[in-house]
Amino acid sequence: MTRPALLFDLDGTMLMTDDLHREVYVDLMAPYGIEITEEFYMQHVHGRLNVDFFAEFLPDLEDPQGLSDHKEALFRERLPTPYPAMPGVEQLVARAKDAGWAVAIVTNANRNNAEAMLRAIGMRDAFDTMIIGEECVRGKPDPEPYLAALRTLNVPAHRAIAFEDSPSGMRAAAASGAYAVGLRSGLSDADLRQHGAQLTLADFNDPALEHALDRLTGEDVT
Repeated sequence: MTRPALLFDLDGTMLMTDDLHREVYVDLMAPYGIEITEEFYMQHVHGRLNVDFFAEFLPDLEDPQGLSDHKEALFRERLPTPYPAMPGVEQLVARAKDAGWAVAIVTNANRNNAEAMLRAIGMRDAFDTMIIGEECVRGKPDPEPYLAALRTLNVPAHRAIAFEDSPSGMRAAAASGAYAVGLRSGLSDADLRQHGAQLTLADFNDPALEHALDRLTGEDVT
């Protein structure tokens, strides 16, 4: 039996950063006349690569990667350290590692942001690998970042659980073949299930988490 794996998104899954990201987007898009309401953010920005958002809403932008880098630098400036982790996530990762399971980060955040967030919650060295969406051929909602994590860990999809919170992330997790679990940090149970979640949690202390983890003690988590 192959060892199981737990795959974690970062923003909105391991820590609540959506408000910080939205505030940065509000300031960043104001000169372009784009109003970033909470509803607009959740529908069009949440969980996507910046450059994909820019391609849709600023198609004539000359340097989308430059604007993306600027946006993420502003986010890091505003990210307090230390910063609270999602309730229960530190204990879950420690429990998985004690059991010999693989643990990985799979995120659309850029590498500098991902490392800054993990340092802020005190978990920089807790993971076996970290897959960055913009360093893959395609980022979420494509499953490639999750497939890359599974290849790196040498774990088949049916032995993995992927934790997500956004529409694009849920679609990526579900399409990878992993057991897709949604965190209700920004979306409802119905919304997460619409995008592929097989189970949803309030946080990592939710008793329903045991239902997913119990599946990893057998051959199949599907």
